[in-house]
Amino acid sequence: MKKIVCLFCFLLSFSFMGAQETFMVDGERLVLKNEVDGKLDLLWNIIDGNYRYFVRTESNTIIELKNTKKDGKFQEEYKSLLNELTDESMSTKRLNLTLFSLKEFIDKYNGSVDSSYQSTAIRNKLQFRFGLFGGITNNPFITNPDNLTTPLFGGELEVLDVNQISRHAVFLQLKHVLEQDELQYSTTEIALGYRFRFINKEKFSLYGNVKFATVNFSNVVVVTENNGNAISEEINDTSFDVPFIFGIGADIRVTENSYITLAYNELFALFLDNQGNFSQDFSVGYKFNL
Repeated sequence: MKKIVCLFCFLLSFSFMGAQETFMVDGERLVLKNEVDGKLDLLWNIIDGNYRYFVRTESNTIIELKNTKKDGKFQEEYKSLLNELTDESMSTKRLNLTLFSLKEFIDKYNGSVDSSYQSTAIRNKLQFRFGLFGGITNNPFITNPDNLTTPLFGGELEVLDVNQISRHAVFLQLKHVLEQDELQYSTTEIALGYRFRFINKEKFSLYGNVKFATVNFSNVVVVTENNGNAISEEINDTSFDVPFIFGIGADIRVTENSYITLAYNELFALFLDNQGNFSQDFSVGYKFNL
Protein backbone atom coordinates (compact mmCIF):
# COMPACT_ATOMS: atom_id res chain seq x y z
CA MET A 1 0.00 0.00 0.00
CA LYS A 2 1.41 3.31 -1.11
CA LYS A 3 2.21 5.76 1.61
CA ILE A 4 1.70 9.42 0.77
CA VAL A 5 2.21 11.96 3.45
CA CYS A 6 1.11 15.38 2.46
CA LEU A 7 0.53 17.69 5.25
CA PHE A 8 1.32 21.08 5.78
CA CYS A 9 0.46 23.10 8.56
CA PHE A 10 -0.80 26.50 8.44
CA LEU A 11 0.81 29.25 10.45
CA LEU A 12 -0.40 32.20 12.40
CA SER A 13 1.90 35.02 11.62
CA PHE A 14 1.71 38.40 13.24
CA SER A 15 3.08 41.44 11.55
CA PHE A 16 3.77 44.39 13.78
CA MET A 17 4.27 47.46 11.67
CA GLY A 18 5.25 50.70 13.32
CA ALA A 19 3.64 53.97 12.30
CA GLN A 20 5.24 55.51 9.22
CA GLU A 21 5.66 59.16 8.36
CA THR A 22 7.34 61.13 5.61
CA PHE A 23 10.25 63.38 6.60
CA MET A 24 12.70 65.68 4.86
CA VAL A 25 16.22 64.86 6.03
CA ASP A 26 19.10 66.83 4.50
CA GLY A 27 16.99 67.49 1.40
CA GLU A 28 15.98 63.84 1.03
CA ARG A 29 12.32 62.81 1.32
CA LEU A 30 12.13 59.63 3.41
CA VAL A 31 9.35 57.42 4.74
CA LEU A 32 10.42 56.31 8.22
CA LYS A 33 9.02 54.15 10.99
CA ASN A 34 8.92 55.51 14.52
CA GLU A 35 10.42 52.72 16.64
CA VAL A 36 11.06 54.57 19.94
CA ASP A 37 9.29 57.72 21.13
CA GLY A 38 10.81 59.66 24.05
CA LYS A 39 13.40 62.32 24.80
CA LEU A 40 15.22 60.74 21.87
CA ASP A 41 13.20 59.11 19.09
CA LEU A 42 14.50 56.27 16.94
CA LEU A 43 13.38 56.27 13.29
CA TRP A 44 14.32 53.73 10.64
CA ASN A 45 13.43 51.97 7.42
CA ILE A 46 14.90 49.83 4.66
CA ILE A 47 15.67 52.23 1.82
CA ASP A 48 16.99 50.95 -1.52
CA GLY A 49 17.72 47.64 0.18
CA ASN A 50 19.76 49.17 3.02
CA TYR A 51 18.89 49.63 6.68
CA ARG A 52 19.02 53.31 7.65
CA TYR A 53 18.61 54.63 11.19
CA PHE A 54 17.88 58.15 12.48
CA VAL A 55 17.41 59.89 15.81
CA ARG A 56 15.05 62.79 16.43
CA THR A 57 15.84 65.19 19.24
CA GLU A 58 13.43 67.23 21.40
CA SER A 59 14.03 70.18 19.06
CA ASN A 60 12.63 67.99 16.21
CA THR A 61 16.02 67.74 14.52
CA ILE A 62 16.50 64.46 12.64
CA ILE A 63 20.05 63.14 12.28
CA GLU A 64 21.14 59.98 10.51
CA LEU A 65 23.20 57.39 12.37
CA LYS A 66 26.10 56.49 10.11
CA ASN A 67 29.00 54.09 10.05
CA THR A 68 31.04 54.98 6.98
CA LYS A 69 34.14 53.13 5.89
CA LYS A 70 37.42 54.93 5.21
CA ASP A 71 40.70 53.26 4.28
CA GLY A 72 39.18 49.91 5.14
CA LYS A 73 38.09 50.94 8.65
CA PHE A 74 34.62 51.77 9.94
CA GLN A 75 34.41 55.28 11.42
CA GLU A 76 31.50 54.56 13.84
CA GLU A 77 30.09 58.09 13.62
CA TYR A 78 26.84 56.87 15.19
CA LYS A 79 28.64 56.20 18.49
CA SER A 80 30.10 59.71 18.64
CA LEU A 81 26.71 61.23 17.83
CA LEU A 82 24.89 59.23 20.51
CA ASN A 83 27.61 60.03 23.05
CA GLU A 84 27.00 63.71 22.35
CA LEU A 85 23.20 63.47 22.46
CA THR A 86 23.21 61.50 25.73
CA ASP A 87 25.94 63.60 27.38
CA GLU A 88 28.10 60.47 27.48
CA SER A 89 25.85 59.11 30.24
CA MET A 90 25.89 55.64 28.65
CA SER A 91 28.66 53.59 27.11
CA THR A 92 28.48 52.98 23.36
CA LYS A 93 31.43 50.58 23.32
CA ARG A 94 29.29 47.51 22.63
CA LEU A 95 26.61 49.32 20.64
CA ASN A 96 25.92 47.86 17.17
CA LEU A 97 24.30 49.67 14.28
CA THR A 98 21.29 47.32 14.27
CA LEU A 99 17.65 47.96 15.06
CA PHE A 100 17.57 45.83 18.20
CA SER A 101 20.81 47.23 19.64
CA LEU A 102 19.87 50.87 18.93
CA LYS A 103 16.37 50.37 20.28
CA GLU A 104 17.64 48.99 23.58
CA PHE A 105 20.21 51.79 23.93
CA ILE A 106 17.78 54.65 23.23
CA ASP A 107 15.02 53.02 25.26
CA LYS A 108 17.35 52.70 28.25
CA TYR A 109 18.50 56.32 27.91
CA ASN A 110 14.91 57.63 27.72
CA GLY A 111 14.04 55.70 30.87
CA SER A 112 17.06 57.13 32.71
CA VAL A 113 16.09 60.78 32.04
CA ASP A 114 12.29 60.52 32.27
CA SER A 115 10.69 58.62 35.16
CA SER A 116 7.33 58.58 33.34
CA TYR A 117 8.77 56.99 30.20
CA GLN A 118 7.22 53.64 29.23
CA SER A 119 9.76 51.15 27.88
CA THR A 120 8.98 49.77 24.41
CA ALA A 121 12.05 47.57 23.87
CA ILE A 122 11.28 43.94 23.10
CA ARG A 123 13.91 41.76 24.67
CA ASN A 124 13.20 38.52 22.89
CA LYS A 125 16.45 36.80 22.05
CA LEU A 126 15.18 34.60 19.21
CA GLN A 127 13.68 35.14 15.79
CA PHE A 128 11.65 32.54 13.90
CA ARG A 129 11.39 32.06 10.14
CA PHE A 130 9.10 29.65 8.32
CA GLY A 131 9.52 28.49 4.75
CA LEU A 132 8.18 26.15 2.09
CA PHE A 133 10.27 24.64 -0.69
CA GLY A 134 10.17 22.26 -3.63
CA GLY A 135 12.73 20.71 -5.96
CA ILE A 136 14.25 17.49 -7.26
CA THR A 137 16.63 14.86 -5.89
CA ASN A 138 18.41 11.76 -7.11
CA ASN A 139 18.46 10.30 -3.57
CA PRO A 140 22.26 9.90 -3.46
CA PHE A 141 22.22 7.70 -0.35
CA ILE A 142 20.02 4.92 -1.80
CA THR A 143 20.59 2.45 -4.65
CA ASN A 144 19.64 4.26 -7.85
CA PRO A 145 21.50 2.61 -10.76
CA ASP A 146 19.91 4.79 -13.46
CA ASN A 147 20.54 8.02 -11.48
CA LEU A 148 16.87 9.00 -11.69
CA THR A 149 15.59 12.23 -10.14
CA THR A 150 12.26 12.60 -8.37
CA PRO A 151 10.32 15.61 -7.01
CA LEU A 152 10.51 16.72 -3.37
CA PHE A 153 8.67 19.28 -1.29
CA GLY A 154 8.65 20.33 2.34
CA GLY A 155 8.72 23.01 4.99
CA GLU A 156 11.15 24.35 7.56
CA LEU A 157 11.14 26.29 10.81
CA GLU A 158 14.38 28.23 11.39
CA VAL A 159 15.39 29.74 14.74
CA LEU A 160 18.10 32.40 14.91
CA ASP A 161 19.34 35.17 17.15
CA VAL A 162 17.32 38.37 16.82
CA ASN A 163 20.57 40.32 16.44
CA GLN A 164 20.82 41.02 12.71
CA ILE A 165 24.53 40.21 12.59
CA SER A 166 24.05 36.69 13.96
CA ARG A 167 25.43 33.97 11.68
CA HIS A 168 24.12 30.96 13.59
CA ALA A 169 20.75 29.20 13.32
CA VAL A 170 19.10 25.86 13.98
CA PHE A 171 16.26 24.44 11.91
CA LEU A 172 13.59 21.76 12.00
CA GLN A 173 12.74 20.46 8.54
CA LEU A 174 10.01 18.21 7.13
CA LYS A 175 10.67 16.87 3.62
CA HIS A 176 8.78 14.41 1.43
CA VAL A 177 10.37 12.73 -1.61
CA LEU A 178 7.88 11.35 -4.13
CA GLU A 179 8.23 8.06 -5.98
CA GLN A 180 7.96 7.45 -9.70
CA ASP A 181 7.33 4.39 -11.89
CA GLU A 182 11.02 3.78 -12.58
CA LEU A 183 12.11 4.38 -8.97
CA GLN A 184 9.50 3.11 -6.55
CA TYR A 185 10.94 4.72 -3.46
CA SER A 186 9.48 7.50 -1.33
CA THR A 187 10.36 8.88 2.05
CA THR A 188 9.20 11.45 4.56
CA GLU A 189 12.07 12.88 6.58
CA ILE A 190 12.07 14.93 9.77
CA ALA A 191 15.47 16.52 10.33
CA LEU A 192 17.12 18.69 12.96
CA GLY A 193 20.06 20.75 11.75
CA TYR A 194 22.47 23.64 12.19
CA ARG A 195 23.19 26.49 9.77
CA PHE A 196 26.15 28.88 9.59
CA ARG A 197 26.01 32.00 7.42
CA PHE A 198 29.54 32.66 6.21
CA ILE A 199 28.27 35.51 4.01
CA ASN A 200 25.63 37.48 5.92
CA LYS A 201 24.49 40.70 4.27
CA GLU A 202 21.20 42.57 4.56
CA LYS A 203 20.09 41.54 1.05
CA PHE A 204 21.86 38.21 0.70
CA SER A 205 23.26 35.40 2.82
CA LEU A 206 25.17 32.26 1.85
CA TYR A 207 25.40 29.42 4.33
CA GLY A 208 26.35 25.85 5.02
CA ASN A 209 23.90 23.33 6.51
CA VAL A 210 24.40 20.16 8.47
CA LYS A 211 21.52 17.82 9.32
CA PHE A 212 22.74 15.97 12.39
CA ALA A 213 19.62 13.96 13.29
CA THR A 214 16.98 12.50 10.96
CA VAL A 215 13.93 10.26 11.18
CA ASN A 216 12.80 8.69 7.89
CA PHE A 217 9.51 6.96 7.12
CA SER A 218 10.31 5.16 3.86
CA ASN A 219 8.41 3.04 1.36
CA VAL A 220 10.14 0.97 -1.32
CA VAL A 221 8.95 -1.67 -3.78
CA VAL A 222 11.47 -4.47 -4.29
CA VAL A 223 11.09 -6.67 -7.37
CA THR A 224 12.62 -10.17 -7.32
CA GLU A 225 12.39 -13.08 -9.73
CA ASN A 226 11.23 -16.56 -8.77
CA ASN A 227 11.18 -19.23 -11.47
CA GLY A 228 10.91 -16.58 -14.14
CA ASN A 229 8.14 -14.69 -12.38
CA ALA A 230 8.57 -11.13 -11.12
CA ILE A 231 7.47 -10.76 -7.53
CA SER A 232 6.94 -7.30 -6.04
CA GLU A 233 7.26 -6.72 -2.33
CA GLU A 234 6.43 -3.44 -0.65
CA ILE A 235 8.60 -2.60 2.36
CA ASN A 236 7.83 0.13 4.88
CA ASP A 237 10.64 1.18 7.15
CA THR A 238 11.23 3.72 9.92
CA SER A 239 14.80 4.66 10.71
CA PHE A 240 16.58 7.11 13.02
CA ASP A 241 20.06 8.25 12.01
CA VAL A 242 22.73 10.70 13.09
CA PRO A 243 24.11 11.11 9.55
CA PHE A 244 25.68 14.62 9.52
CA ILE A 245 24.48 15.42 5.99
CA PHE A 246 26.06 18.59 4.55
CA GLY A 247 24.68 21.06 2.01
CA ILE A 248 24.76 24.73 1.06
CA GLY A 249 22.08 27.36 0.56
CA ALA A 250 21.31 31.04 0.07
CA ASP A 251 18.65 33.53 1.16
CA ILE A 252 17.79 36.47 -1.10
CA ARG A 253 15.74 39.19 0.58
CA VAL A 254 12.73 40.25 -1.50
CA THR A 255 10.81 42.28 1.11
CA GLU A 256 11.54 43.49 4.63
CA ASN A 257 10.37 40.17 6.11
CA SER A 258 10.64 37.58 3.34
CA TYR A 259 13.25 35.74 1.30
CA ILE A 260 13.68 33.54 -1.75
CA THR A 261 15.73 30.48 -0.79
CA LEU A 262 18.04 28.37 -2.95
CA ALA A 263 19.51 25.09 -1.71
CA TYR A 264 21.91 22.40 -2.90
CA ASN A 265 21.53 19.62 -0.36
CA GLU A 266 22.95 16.19 0.45
CA LEU A 267 26.39 16.92 -0.97
CA PHE A 268 27.90 14.31 1.35
CA ALA A 269 27.39 12.72 4.75
CA LEU A 270 29.83 11.61 7.42
CA PHE A 271 27.89 8.51 8.42
CA LEU A 272 25.95 7.56 5.28
CA ASP A 273 27.52 6.03 2.18
CA ASN A 274 26.97 7.57 -1.21
CA GLN A 275 25.60 4.85 -3.49
CA GLY A 276 27.55 5.91 -6.58
CA ASN A 277 25.70 9.01 -7.83
CA PHE A 278 26.92 12.55 -7.28
CA SER A 279 24.26 14.57 -5.49
CA GLN A 280 21.56 16.24 -7.59
CA ASP A 281 19.43 17.57 -4.76
CA PHE A 282 18.18 21.07 -5.55
CA SER A 283 15.31 23.11 -4.16
CA VAL A 284 13.82 26.61 -4.38
CA GLY A 285 11.59 28.09 -1.72
CA TYR A 286 10.14 31.06 0.07
CA LYS A 287 10.52 31.92 3.76
CA PHE A 288 9.33 34.76 5.97
CA ASN A 289 9.84 36.11 9.47
CA LEU A 290 7.23 35.18 12.04
